[in-house]
Amino acid sequence: MRNVLKEIALPAAAIVAALLLFGLFVWFAGVSPMQVWLLLFKGAFGDWYSWQNTLQRAAPLMLTALCVALPMRAGLVIIGGEGALVLGGLAGAGLAQAVPLPANVVGTVLVCIAAAAAGALWIALAGWLRQYRGINETISSLLLAYVAIGLFKHLVEGPLRDPASLNKPSTYALDEGLRMTGIGGSDVHWGLVVGVAACVAAGLWLRITRSGFSVRVVGGNLRTAQLVGLPASRLILLACALGGACAGVAGAIEVAAVHTSANASLIAGYGYAGILVAFIARHNPVAIIPVAILFGGFGAAGSLLQRRLGLPDASVQVLQGIAFVLILASEALRDVDWKKSVIPAWNGDPGNGPGAWIAARGGNDKVAEAAP
Repeated sequence: MRNVLKEIALPAAAIVAALLLFGLFVWFAGVSPMQVWLLLFKGAFGDWYSWQNTLQRAAPLMLTALCVALPMRAGLVIIGGEGALVLGGLAGAGLAQAVPLPANVVGTVLVCIAAAAAGALWIALAGWLRQYRGINETISSLLLAYVAIGLFKHLVEGPLRDPASLNKPSTYALDEGLRMTGIGGSDVHWGLVVGVAACVAAGLWLRITRSGFSVRVVGGNLRTAQLVGLPASRLILLACALGGACAGVAGAIEVAAVHTSANASLIAGYGYAGILVAFIARHNPVAIIPVAILFGGFGAAGSLLQRRLGLPDASVQVLQGIAFVLILASEALRDVDWKKSVIPAWNGDPGNGPGAWIAARGGNDKVAEAAP
């Protein structure tokens, strides 16, 4: 129970500290921190309209966070989800443009499958470079993300461009039957259901399946996994491919439910925000769901801060950056035993640290000055 509380308390404390520091940041800009905090809450969760914007943004965050969390459970730090997302969106739109698809849910599923395949191959490439060429996966996945964005822009502005898209180059719009509609007539699209289902499925896969358990063993101790005969390289590539597939599906959802075509609006930073969501959730797929909703709310509140207080819409990215730094810093505190670090336990040996030295002499405060 104590470990569970620690797992929740440290990320929560880091987020609270980030909000306090963000308040100090805007205070130096001449804006009341109280107003900022109030508008952040109102813009994210204040009414049903705010909730719809929040949940819309949470859907791709869940999937891009899985692109980080699943490889991390295999011991790899992959941060290239943005590249998998844009290529997934492009693959889905390109398939619909190249092949006549049934204008129903079957066609939408095929679009998502194409996107998943593109994302899986792209992130699996980073895993392959790590396992078979010894290239650091963090650097390679980040650089591959920039390559993916370059390919995306080249294809959208060139071979796959809709001639009718003048000021904003894009692919041809998806047929009406291929698009994801809102749930129950709301603005919250079915991509949210896909994101939640993917998080739950990933959590169950890691927890109850043989392959999921094997991935966790590989991530826990690669040498031990190899000694017991587990195919470590294949499991690592599997985790990378599954994570990349999730990010690719996020791109397809953005195309089918939000933008209707692949264009520059896909490059919205969801892949990078997913890194923060995954780290706060401690790479737990189920915990990703509430964290993604929280940070989806922060993103939804950005426009309200701009309209009411004159802050840039991107100011919430400062909040995300502060939160990320504090989350990383909190990792150093996770395994600290404060009782032992501040007052070492006395085992009867007066030489066992200053705390034991003082305790052996009756706890006299004056001896603290002479403690070794």
